[in-house]
Amino acid sequence: MTKKHDQKTIDRKDYKKTLTQLQIELVKLQNHFIKHDDKILIIFEGRDAGGKDGTIKRITQHLSPRETRTVALGKPSDRDVSSWYFQRYVVHLPAAQEMVLFNRSWYNRAGVEHVMGFCTDEQYHEFLETVPGFEQMLVRSGIKLLKYYLDISQDEQKKRLKDREQDPLKQWKSSPIDKSAPKHWKEYSLARNIMLARTHHLTAPWTVVRADDKKIARINVIKDMLFRLDYKGKNEGLVLPDADIIFNYDESYLQNGMIAP
Repeated sequence: MTKKHDQKTIDRKDYKKTLTQLQIELVKLQNHFIKHDDKILIIFEGRDAGGKDGTIKRITQHLSPRETRTVALGKPSDRDVSSWYFQRYVVHLPAAQEMVLFNRSWYNRAGVEHVMGFCTDEQYHEFLETVPGFEQMLVRSGIKLLKYYLDISQDEQKKRLKDREQDPLKQWKSSPIDKSAPKHWKEYSLARNIMLARTHHLTAPWTVVRADDKKIARINVIKDMLFRLDYKGKNEGLVLPDADIIFNYDESYLQNGMIAP
């Protein structure tokens, strides 16, 4: 594997061609999970400006909105705060013939809530202890669960957050929490490292995506999804992901630079 957070690139023409081919595969996948009553849940986590929105947009672009849902929950209500933590997420889980993509998820508690002090230490530690069991219940119920962490370097985050502020079409993405993210880089790194170590388990492992190059990241997330999920007529040669870009979490990647410090 390539060490450090150096990134490969892809030219625009190759990107568009490959993306179109992969989106055709996604349509095949959707036809399959509708026919076979599959339930698919895909979680996207990562740094602020990590590329979650753009990746999800390319996945869902040509899929039926009736069977494909994106969930991006806002600030919890007073009722949410007083309920079982997972309760407000459970109502959005996929039924048969559905694929649901979470743009951030219950892992908010291990990241922004913990770093910004929106939850107590007791709530944080309870989450880390209980989430593996919760996910095991989901998988045992028949849900196919994939978890992606989009990882970017500190310089790339600063650049993207600055671009957001200056682009009138992207300003809706900019929040006070986003703006404070660079100041809390080290705290978020530590929270990420603990989250990955504590919640990476056999039933629902973490897949890390090196996402400094948005196009390469999108292509490889889609390839990895298609590689892992079963469907008829799969183009096996097309869906093989690049192991330098996307890989199962391992603690050694924190030491060798594969995951940004």
